[in-house]
Amino acid sequence: MTGNNKYKVLLVGNPNVGKSLLFYHITGKYASVSNYPGTTVAITKGVAKIGSHHELEVIDTPGFYNMITITEEEAVTKRIIFEEKPDVILHVIDAKNIERMLPLTLQLLEANLPVILVLNMYDELKRRGLEIELSHLEHDLGIPVVCTIATKKYGIDNLISRIISVAEKRYKFQPIKIGYSTLVEDAITRVVELIKNEYPISKRSLATLLLQGDVEAYKLIDKEEAVDEISKFAGGFVKNDISLKIAYDRHRMAVDIIGENIYENEKKKVSGIKNLLDKLTLHPIFGFIAVFIILYFGFYKFVGGFGAGTLVDLIETNLFEEIINPYVNSFFSKILGDSIFFSLFAGDYGIITLGVRYAFAIVLPVVSTFFLMFSVIEDSGFLVRISMLLDKILKKIGLSGRSVIPLILGLGCGTMATVVTRTLETKRERYLVTFLLALTIPCSAQLGVILGLLGGSFSMLMIWFVSILVIFLISGFVLNKYTKGEQATFFMEIPPIRMPKLGNVMVKTFSRLKWYAFEIIPIFIYASALIWIGKITKIFDFLTYILTFPAKWAGLPDKMGEIFLYGFFRRDFGAAGLYDIQDIMTNKQLVVASVVLTLFVPCIAQFAVMIKERGLKTSIFIFLSVIPFAFIFGMILNSILGIWGY
Repeated sequence: MTGNNKYKVLLVGNPNVGKSLLFYHITGKYASVSNYPGTTVAITKGVAKIGSHHELEVIDTPGFYNMITITEEEAVTKRIIFEEKPDVILHVIDAKNIERMLPLTLQLLEANLPVILVLNMYDELKRRGLEIELSHLEHDLGIPVVCTIATKKYGIDNLISRIISVAEKRYKFQPIKIGYSTLVEDAITRVVELIKNEYPISKRSLATLLLQGDVEAYKLIDKEEAVDEISKFAGGFVKNDISLKIAYDRHRMAVDIIGENIYENEKKKVSGIKNLLDKLTLHPIFGFIAVFIILYFGFYKFVGGFGAGTLVDLIETNLFEEIINPYVNSFFSKILGDSIFFSLFAGDYGIITLGVRYAFAIVLPVVSTFFLMFSVIEDSGFLVRISMLLDKILKKIGLSGRSVIPLILGLGCGTMATVVTRTLETKRERYLVTFLLALTIPCSAQLGVILGLLGGSFSMLMIWFVSILVIFLISGFVLNKYTKGEQATFFMEIPPIRMPKLGNVMVKTFSRLKWYAFEIIPIFIYASALIWIGKITKIFDFLTYILTFPAKWAGLPDKMGEIFLYGFFRRDFGAAGLYDIQDIMTNKQLVVASVVLTLFVPCIAQFAVMIKERGLKTSIFIFLSVIPFAFIFGMILNSILGIWGY
């Protein structure tokens, strides 16, 4: 116990098993997101008050497959298990994939941790015509087992009751012992004999990690232990692939347990439509057709047409241009006159007339519709399917299907997507995705404005799209060829196709908009103030003047120099600025400007995160590479379109 009636609860499990939704149902709105100490991995914490006597501190850990970790996120989850001394660990699994996920349950039990097995998505298992003998499974594992359906809040009260029971040590654990082969068992016994002190996990569990050469396990054991003797003894088994033998024995035991506790229910039938959709969305041809349909109707029509078109026009024209901005200009003119402080708040570049207008009238509608559509795709299970479909293609440029997640997130916000690259397996893949995010992926506001500008002409939009796609592929091929490091592999849980629940979609959308409001909107205000300082000191005039030259070489008007500069402070600023001057540009200039603006440097927030994630040297290299590349390609595209007679 961590205090009088206060208990610490960890949510542990694979990605896409419903941990976050269970976290929300247990804790409600009391949640905070922060980096785990000493890492760049974000975790979510929340507090739940149960009655008048109990309080739960709940931690939603990053995706976790195995105690032998690969990604930084998995390593952080293991650190949390080692360091936080939880009163309860909820191992959340996808009920219909219990055979594949139960070996991790066995690892947690072997570590002598207070585990509750949570069979989430239980309705999907039943739809497949399967039933679980719950009481028998509890008996065989020796721990509480709870069935839940997080999307319907089913089983939450029972789960909370079990949490309190385990935390108060009212549940008598009798966890099973994993039976390994003779070779493995003898090796474990020998290492256990060499371990003298006590640790957060059992000596038996620690021995299996040491035998597999786990770095974190060696860091965990004290210096006074016979480290050299342990290392020498375990080293011989690491070379003999003992990890495979251990994994095989655990999986065999999981299969035996499941075989005794799961049976088919002939009265239940799998939904024919869902089964068909599952197959079609993973089909190499029909799957891509589904991707095209979603991209067209979900992003082009909904985000580009409705968000960047209808909503932006409604808010910017009817609200800001006709009501708010004239009132703000009049108000500050009366109290500040023609002083330099007038332009800080009002005028063409004021905090309210520019920063607030861009944030709420141009960017917010686009970001809102994007996050809403992204949440729908995520909850439907289709996002992972896109990863699977694109895995083979992305392997050609050194990436894996897992990299689809940060790349698609980049369409929402490059800053957020750069942070998410830490989930990728290798340092090489993280670098490649960071570079491609900085160069080729437009954020939601930029994408929405471009869709709004070019959406009226399908040919203009296709020129922009093909240009960015070609640059993405060429850059990927070149980077893959000349970047050293370990190639990426790919493994990801495939959830079934589901009908997204409106409540869940709205919760996710709202949480992301909350992040936008607290993290991004203030940057618009700071950027407006910085622009004001740059204006009155003439520094921006000089930088704008410099940028007009490459803009002219690409066939663009002088005004684009200013837009490129402001785009660095926020990509949204650049996109919104381009939206403002569309009337003075030809169709060819709009296409070229959209392409160059997309390829131009990442915004200052994304650049700052790049430095944090990839280091200063790498970030500066990416930054300095992107600037000339964007303008050179703009010049080439301008010439091609001119020859084409566009």
